[in-house]
Amino acid sequence: MPIAPTYPGVYIDELPSAVRTIIGVPTSIAAFVGWAARGPDYPVHITSFADYEQSFGGLNPRSPMSYAVYQFYQNGGMEAEVVRLAGGGDTAKATITLPAGGGSMVLSAVSVGTWGNGLRARVDWKTKDPTDGTLYNLSVFDPAGVLERYLNVSTDTANARSASNLLSTSSLVRLESGGDARPDEQQDAAPGRDPFVSGTAGQQFIQGTGGIDGNSTLASADYLGGNGTNFGRDKLGLYALLKTDIFNILCLPGAQDMADIQSAALQLCLDRRSMLVVDPPATWTSVAAAQGQHPLTGDSTRNAALYFPNVMVPDPLQDGRSREFAPCGVLAGVWARTDVQRGVWKAPAGTAASLNGVTAPSVPMTDLENGELNPLAVNCLRSFPVIGPVSWGARTMRGADRLADQWKYLPVRRLALFIEESLFRGTQWVVFEPNDEPLWSSIRLNVGAFMNSLFRQGAFQGRTPQDAYLVKCDAQNNPQNDIDRGIVNILVGFAPLKPAEFVIIHIQQLAGQIQV
Repeated sequence: MPIAPTYPGVYIDELPSAVRTIIGVPTSIAAFVGWAARGPDYPVHITSFADYEQSFGGLNPRSPMSYAVYQFYQNGGMEAEVVRLAGGGDTAKATITLPAGGGSMVLSAVSVGTWGNGLRARVDWKTKDPTDGTLYNLSVFDPAGVLERYLNVSTDTANARSASNLLSTSSLVRLESGGDARPDEQQDAAPGRDPFVSGTAGQQFIQGTGGIDGNSTLASADYLGGNGTNFGRDKLGLYALLKTDIFNILCLPGAQDMADIQSAALQLCLDRRSMLVVDPPATWTSVAAAQGQHPLTGDSTRNAALYFPNVMVPDPLQDGRSREFAPCGVLAGVWARTDVQRGVWKAPAGTAASLNGVTAPSVPMTDLENGELNPLAVNCLRSFPVIGPVSWGARTMRGADRLADQWKYLPVRRLALFIEESLFRGTQWVVFEPNDEPLWSSIRLNVGAFMNSLFRQGAFQGRTPQDAYLVKCDAQNNPQNDIDRGIVNILVGFAPLKPAEFVIIHIQQLAGQIQV
């Protein structure tokens, strides 16, 4: 704050620094939307497949999403946002009814599905004061491996330790009704025995009932949250991702033939500066079929990448028998692995882009067949001797040769999105600052430092920073009219690295060298 000198002497004034470091955002947080047998109705951030198993129940033969997440982590994925769609039909949550004197306390599972029928709850009165008739202990067990225990629960509904308050953070149940009377105590198990494992339902514990699964074959209404005209304002279905901070890669396992959902997802990707991994339609069973027009078209497909064919992967639920799967989960993992190893500016393709866990593409291709699809912006999955299955294409869906689009290549588009999102978040401090040269110079300093750090990492073309990028924010691109309207203009340009898609080796036979 300003110094007000009142006496002769030395004063210290700490001045704010003009340096505001811009941090690059993550580039490989994948989002998965699909059916799962269990799980909450909000996005869950996970960092391993073990996290998925805990929240959503692990692999399920009816859930393409479960396999996609599994394959994502097999191929090097690290972080993901998972949105469970319960499916349509007569879905219901399981309930647990605990006797309480002349009434009852009813707990309900946090989400619909038959998974809640396996929940078990028990009450004991071994509290800190066994003579206090308003206290009890509540335990809730999920056979998937989760045990929640709440000690000294109060029947006073206004108390911070009431059942309603304590269960509001439970990952298993919520209080449906009751809670103002102490539930009856269940019997203890035999010494040394676990009441939830060796006990009997109705004696050592009360089991959930009434849970009904939704239809695992999802409809458009399931993805759109039941209201396709509300533009996601309810934040349900696919639009639950609006509740997340950031995601970079969107996968819709099981929705490869739902053009309306893919279009909605693509628009969401445009809004959130992310990419959509598009699985091949079910009718694309041959190279000839893959030469047909994909339903997704238009300028917005710059934020999408299409892969062909499906992949053959051993199924852990069928003793390792190979099954055909859509490739989105595998490719999302390859993208994430490449980002960590080389950077978002490196094409996630080539001999290093191995498809881990994949035995082979479902449709083998020759070089000539690959050459028919590549100009159409279809990224091919190939298998080569010694190398094995790899991703052999790095184009966006705007990458068809005849389009000549500036966003032809996947790494160029993803690098641009990374820069856009990083600068969007890293320049929020500029809002409401005095719009004049001191602000402009500070912007040039901070944005220039961020771009220079990318240049030193090898993200751009050019031998010098001047060749690789530019940052312009001065009186020339901020005229007085814009200043009067409260606008500050920042121009950032970069020279992207484009993949060496075609390697041409010129070989010439030299006749004898003649000395003259």
